Amino acid sequence: MKFLDQAKIYIRSGNGGAGSISFHRAKFQEFGGPDGGNGGRGGDVWVEAVDGLNTLIDYRYQQHFKAETGVHGMGRNRDGKKGQDVVLKVPAGTQVYEEDNETLICDLTETGDRHLIARGGNGGFGNAHFKTSTNQAPRRANPGQDGIEKTLWLRLKLIADAGLLGLPNAGKSTFLATVTRAKPKIADYPFTTLHPNLGVASIDGREFVIADIPGLIEGAHEGSGIGDRFLGHIERTNVLLHLVSARNEDVAEAYRTVRHEVEAYGHGLAGKPEVVALSQADLLTEEERWEKLAELKTACGRSPLLLSSATGEGVDVTLRALAGRIDALRQAETADAVDEAGRWRPIE
Repeated sequence: MKFLDQAKIYIRSGNGGAGSISFHRAKFQEFGGPDGGNGGRGGDVWVEAVDGLNTLIDYRYQQHFKAETGVHGMGRNRDGKKGQDVVLKVPAGTQVYEEDNETLICDLTETGDRHLIARGGNGGFGNAHFKTSTNQAPRRANPGQDGIEKTLWLRLKLIADAGLLGLPNAGKSTFLATVTRAKPKIADYPFTTLHPNLGVASIDGREFVIADIPGLIEGAHEGSGIGDRFLGHIERTNVLLHLVSARNEDVAEAYRTVRHEVEAYGHGLAGKPEVVALSQADLLTEEERWEKLAELKTACGRSPLLLSSATGEGVDVTLRALAGRIDALRQAETADAVDEAGRWRPIE
């Protein structure tokens, strides 16, 4: 299935049904009075996060969605039926934006989240509604109200526990394929990964989701390479794994290049906890390892891990480091939900 993380759609809620003008007619009842029913309300347009989806590809082939018009009112005081709703089913993590692609309408972060994005028009009143003591036979009824028409943007941001960062060919896809059952494309040329990939890793009985995104290059925030568009997919992660390839002549500069692009992107990504690892370490001699580890430690301000997905060296250590950060953040969130007296309170 092809990955699509952004789609433009056009929606319209249903028009309300018109009210009816009708008068009761029966044998031996010459003047039965008005009995026109009200029109039904137009159908609504909803968006709902459902399980089993991880792409917006369905909205490439259908962009127009219109809810059903309410049924018109009828005689004998019969009200029209409400129009059928339209429900847009999207993956968890989908955001809905106005036509300007900047004004956020809703953010569906969990499966089952549901939001009304266009309410159907009200049905019109039939002539029975207008009957009064001074107007026994009204000959008027209201038309139904028009529905709401909008152009919207759907934008998907994957929900994962850990995100992978690095320059192209830093070994991110290889690491993901090694620790999960994901099957990303792996090749010895830049920008092998063209769209995000997800995988579930496990270590010591704990499982967590890892997201791999296309590599960043210098100037990505200005559109160079694939740009920084896919950084949105790791905005929701708890921790970042920054892989710096041992192939780089200057590992410190490689680290700083990616960090600069992350900081230029913003959205709180630069402040996330980060685990740094020197990847593809099997390509180095023992002396070269220590030299590059020392250079990378100076650049990032912490001791980097040594990793080789090809040989398995350092893989478990890296997974434990990620799992430890994720567990610590989850415990902190749980602690924030309990006050000093030990009573639960909602997170603000």
